Amino acid sequence: MNPGRIIPSAEPFFFPGALPGRAVGCLLVHGFTGAPKEMRWLGEYLAERGYAVLGVRLAGHATQPQDLLRVRWEDWLTDVEDGWQLLSGVSQRIYLAGLSMGGMLSLLFASRFPVAGVIAMSTLHHVPKDWRLQHTEILSRIQPKIAKGASDWRDEEAARSHVDYPYYPTRAIAELRDLLEEMRLSLKKVTAPVLLINSKDDQTVRPEERHAEQILGALGSQDKSVVWIEGSGHVITRDAQRTRVFQATYEFIRRIEEDLEP
Repeated sequence: MNPGRIIPSAEPFFFPGALPGRAVGCLLVHGFTGAPKEMRWLGEYLAERGYAVLGVRLAGHATQPQDLLRVRWEDWLTDVEDGWQLLSGVSQRIYLAGLSMGGMLSLLFASRFPVAGVIAMSTLHHVPKDWRLQHTEILSRIQPKIAKGASDWRDEEAARSHVDYPYYPTRAIAELRDLLEEMRLSLKKVTAPVLLINSKDDQTVRPEERHAEQILGALGSQDKSVVWIEGSGHVITRDAQRTRVFQATYEFIRRIEEDLEP
């Protein structure tokens, strides 16, 4: 694979939508070491219902793992802002929907920009208690790669076509850690409506660690809720119960939009 070349099927995407005046836009943000592809089915679902949809590609993703080594978390947030500015050209109100790290970025972005609402899926509130996370920069010199854990996918066909990196670059984990800290400090500044969608079978964002509950408790939003699904792993936008995720996302947006109608 040539350096910097996007993996086939992992490209960013845009669907113009069909609502009168194109009032509503949806900005979709993928997860750490993932690709826009993991948000594409959700994007197609929302576009079929008339919304303009943009799925961004975060810096260092969907090419080769080494590209993550020169990226900082601020670059990812800038990618979200770039998408926001582009989508603003065809949308009056923009909703952000992010998976995993994409959820962190969406919540952090919402603390700084006037978003219409946020859907954060499979999103961490805190990292596991692991001494290595405090020394990632040093550890990366002797262990540049960290293996991923066992798969929690339920839809094997979807898992086979999924695009992500086969391991975590250790140096990049430091950026994920710092982004998470920045998100936690910003949650109280988020006042837009927020929907969290989590799976009870997620082996990364484990329900017993109460990530969703802690995010909800810290948010400054008055309109905030969580939807729990079962029968899917971490990548709930592509796994077995993805249709339930799509429906919950659409119903959240539709409810807010209906409340705005005179």
